Amino acid sequence: MHFNFNFKRSAFVVVISAFFVASSALVFQACQKSNDNIIGNADDQGGYASDASRIEWANDDVISIADAVGEVYNGAFMRTTQTTLVGSCCTPGVDTSTPGEAHTLVIRFGSSDCVCLDGRKRKGTIIVSYNGEYSDAGQLHTITFDNYYVNDNQLTGTITTTRVDTTIAGNWYYLVGAKDSMNVSQDPLNSQFVVWSGSLTRKWVQGYTTGDRSDDIFSISGSALLTRPDGNVFSFNIATPLQFALGCNFCESGVVNISGYQGARILNYGAGTCDANAQLSIGVHIYELTLVP
Repeated sequence: MHFNFNFKRSAFVVVISAFFVASSALVFQACQKSNDNIIGNADDQGGYASDASRIEWANDDVISIADAVGEVYNGAFMRTTQTTLVGSCCTPGVDTSTPGEAHTLVIRFGSSDCVCLDGRKRKGTIIVSYNGEYSDAGQLHTITFDNYYVNDNQLTGTITTTRVDTTIAGNWYYLVGAKDSMNVSQDPLNSQFVVWSGSLTRKWVQGYTTGDRSDDIFSISGSALLTRPDGNVFSFNIATPLQFALGCNFCESGVVNISGYQGARILNYGAGTCDANAQLSIGVHIYELTLVP
């Protein structure tokens, strides 16, 4: 019997070539960006990315409001007055405590929506408790809320801040303890709470000297736990500091290592542009996300 070895060798080469072509295609596809609608659950489809962005923005905003009011009336006693730094319907409360003892700064927006200078609606009350003068270093500031809303999202719980001075004037920062929640539902009969709990460092990196809140930018580092309205919990460990501008509704930049019930993820909020875009990496796959403000 005679075999055609040239034919068998050619067939073998064709099979091997086809194998490498198919393998190369698989590798190429694995490294490509994927559409976010491929992700199989709402948590990964921008859920925790949006929740963390909006509650951390709200926390920075509240601290900024307290700073704007507290710095202006930085003395042993507070006076009842209106402030043009936040809005004409923002009214700091009266503090008649003895110097050196506990003080309470009550910032009222009223019981109905107040459109502030930044165009956002606020109502309710922010309460700040502290000792000494407002800007003292090393003093604990405890922020709580009484029926407080920003753009119809209610904030509850507690935020603590401790000012840390540095050797560079104007370069101080806050150590922040977050134990608060935000109701992201507009339906009063169907609350949807996002819970944010962690230890963070908040640096004021732009706008400190202007006296205008609209150009303020903050850098956030540290770690926190996020509990979504569906009950799923995610650990946020900030690898590259998050950037929040009070003039932007989204986290502008930063990278977070996330762990949760489905494993590890890497969340990238971008490079500093104010937009709703973010990316989620799961293994070798990269998914484009759209954040909810």
